[in-house]
Amino acid sequence: MKTARFFLFLIISLSISLAQDLKPIQLPPPQTEIGKPLMQVLKLRQSSRTFATKPLSEQEVSNLLWAAYGINRPENGKRTAPSAMNWQEIDVYVMMQSGTYMYDAKSNTLLPVTGKDLREATGKQSFVQDAPLNLVYIADGKRMTRANEEDRIRWSSADAGFIAQNVYLYCASEGLAVVVRGMVDRETLSKELKLRPEQKIVLSQTVGYPKQ
Repeated sequence: MKTARFFLFLIISLSISLAQDLKPIQLPPPQTEIGKPLMQVLKLRQSSRTFATKPLSEQEVSNLLWAAYGINRPENGKRTAPSAMNWQEIDVYVMMQSGTYMYDAKSNTLLPVTGKDLREATGKQSFVQDAPLNLVYIADGKRMTRANEEDRIRWSSADAGFIAQNVYLYCASEGLAVVVRGMVDRETLSKELKLRPEQKIVLSQTVGYPKQ
């Protein structure tokens, strides 16, 4: 019994240490002048469920997240993807082997959430645990003022879809593998992320280099 308690204490201590050691990641400025023409990108857009384990570079992550939901009009803070009533209710969570972060578009920074590797918790498919990056789109209903529950579900689902399509187009342009997924253990992942009741997981999306 004492041995079991000792190992439990070690596990808890390690988890706390990992969370405390996780630091914000200041991403490099996105490269907004790169990419293929739109019609070629649409021709190349597809889903893939096989991924190399090689991590994405910070530059690649910066470009990807800016394309997904970055600020393209600094004068008013509006984004590369539309949102109903400009609520900007979707938060993009970034799951990597090194830990879990939330994308802050204003500062182009990954803000630490937990030191845990939660990739496996982002989906029920086997490939999610080894792919280098999983995005989770979480709607914060608290920002959706004057909307009833039905409208919150409808509009946040559409807004997450716009972001996911931006990711598809960027990946098609840059030769990355990608697939959007609805099969998520929402209850388990919500507990891991310590989400509030009004925060709802909408979709997840896996990104990585193609597996050769």
